[in-house]
Amino acid sequence: MTDSRHHASTTTEPPAGEKNVATVRILDAALNRAGEGLRVVEDYLRMALDDGHLAKRAKQLRHDLAEASKSLPAEQRTASRDTLGDVGTRNSTASEQQRLSLIEVATASFRRTAEALRTIEEYGKLLDTTLAKRCEQLRYQLYTLEKATTLATAANQRLADARLYVLVEGAESAEQFAQQVETLVTAGVHVIQLRDKRLDDRTLLARCEQLVALTRPAGVISIVNDRPDLAAIAKADGVHLGQDDLTVAAARRILGPEPLVGVSTHHLAQAQQAVLDGANYLGAGPTFASGTKQFTEYAGLAYLQQVAAEVSLPTYAIGGITAENLPQVLATGITRIAVAGAVTGAPNPTHAVEQLLAQLPHSSAEMPASEV
Repeated sequence: MTDSRHHASTTTEPPAGEKNVATVRILDAALNRAGEGLRVVEDYLRMALDDGHLAKRAKQLRHDLAEASKSLPAEQRTASRDTLGDVGTRNSTASEQQRLSLIEVATASFRRTAEALRTIEEYGKLLDTTLAKRCEQLRYQLYTLEKATTLATAANQRLADARLYVLVEGAESAEQFAQQVETLVTAGVHVIQLRDKRLDDRTLLARCEQLVALTRPAGVISIVNDRPDLAAIAKADGVHLGQDDLTVAAARRILGPEPLVGVSTHHLAQAQQAVLDGANYLGAGPTFASGTKQFTEYAGLAYLQQVAAEVSLPTYAIGGITAENLPQVLATGITRIAVAGAVTGAPNPTHAVEQLLAQLPHSSAEMPASEV
């Protein structure tokens, strides 16, 4: 009787030597692409975004990749190359030949690097599982770096002219609150945060909605302190979090990807972590003694200098800043400030705002919007 079953076709494997050459050739090309892509990203972070923290992370990724690749001997890699016979060198698309901005160049290199790391991860399983596993880990680190880079670039554009940030309480009545916010908006304040620990949730939500209604037509940014739930309901522009509040990730789950999430930081490690967590801006301080909030210790001007040197994310100096000590703050390299009593407690809030604005730069010197 004839067996009618269909037999699966078999694929003939190339000889072991040919197979190894092809695998090493693939890995060599992907390692080169990944290293080159990381160099392009690092150059963007160093010389366009001017971010020491993220540039160091890109450099470390490049170093870690080079270390991982040592398991594949250099002589094997070079012996397996066939650049002249590589059909891929003749394949190109129009989109690869055009870039419209610096961040577009960096973004393309992030994508190319991730694809190369995935190639190494998959083909590395044939020769070196340690290399494959290491490149999987590097790929995840790359995704975090890409997120931080994209957010920092976008935040510098979005907050380019947002230099003066004022914190207000909810006042004794809706009428008083409206008068206060309208005064600040008319005076030229760029960001207003509602921070009030006394009001019940219903009243606080009403004030949040009031804040949004009064600021949005004027293009003033509205921020709610501590409460992403109320910020989401009121459709505020964002929320500001302290070190003991919800995480950035938790706030994002409530707010979604678009609203701003700011984080208060008191030392450099907190600032660096907030960048990686996906914050859109930082508060840095306390700088001086404050009349509206008491602190047990002060980060001071030295911390502002550290942040200015290491982090490109928009950063607002906080804590006891006035028109008189503002020059000391600006000397650190920080060009944005967040104040409360210096404006809301002044005899003439409009005049206080004018004094501060007169000293603050009018646009971002760190990352001109036209450059990104």
